[in-house]
Amino acid sequence: MRLAGKVAIVTGGASGIGRAIAQRLAGEGAALVIADLERSSEVAEALAGAGARAIGLRTDVANEDDAARMSEQAAQAFGRIDILVNNAAYFSAIEQRPFGEISVDEWRRAMDVNVLGTFLCCRAVVPHMRRQKAGRIVNLASPTAIKGSPHFLHYVTSKGAVIALTRALAREVGKDGITVNALAPGFTLSDGVLDRQRPSAEYREALNRTRSIQRDQHPADVVGAAAFLASDDAAFVTGQTLVVDGGSAMV
Repeated sequence: MRLAGKVAIVTGGASGIGRAIAQRLAGEGAALVIADLERSSEVAEALAGAGARAIGLRTDVANEDDAARMSEQAAQAFGRIDILVNNAAYFSAIEQRPFGEISVDEWRRAMDVNVLGTFLCCRAVVPHMRRQKAGRIVNLASPTAIKGSPHFLHYVTSKGAVIALTRALAREVGKDGITVNALAPGFTLSDGVLDRQRPSAEYREALNRTRSIQRDQHPADVVGAAAFLASDDAAFVTGQTLVVDGGSAMV
């Protein structure tokens, strides 16, 4: 129960990796704010039914007012904000295509959700953490930004920006007792990926051959690293990118 008494916000926390992280943080004692466009209240109720303190907030992270409202309502509900996991992302709906075929609208959508959304949520939550002189921010990045994976140029670029944002913000808020780290999961068989992208067995086998641990990655593979970065065990870790992909990208 190393997160007992802590309050965590998980954006995109109603499904996939976000839900798995929320469940792990709740299991370690944290109160949870599930911020998502859909099913946030449903997931919060399920956590509460399992004994956790939890609320759901409908949140569009790319909307400035929504991000501010999320922060204020979380603080009103629980009295503090200790952990922010910026998990909400535009990914599972993306189709692989050459960069010249990516529309401006799709490029902007990736930047709005993945980069602007991360910025807005950090900006909304940091004042609460500064008043406490403590906080943990975990931004979800991707090994694709390290490997330079093709045919996802807008997504890869957005996650590279998240890594850069993480490093720069860590420099700004370290004096306030706030750590900022990036967590970079590999291609994970989350709900959205299985429902929308439906990766073939051949694709998964080819991907797994690039890994040192040659198997599919699941949301449960990510949660231990997320809980570590959110805890006091990582109190002297900041500005880092922790890759969790079975040893495909090594940094």
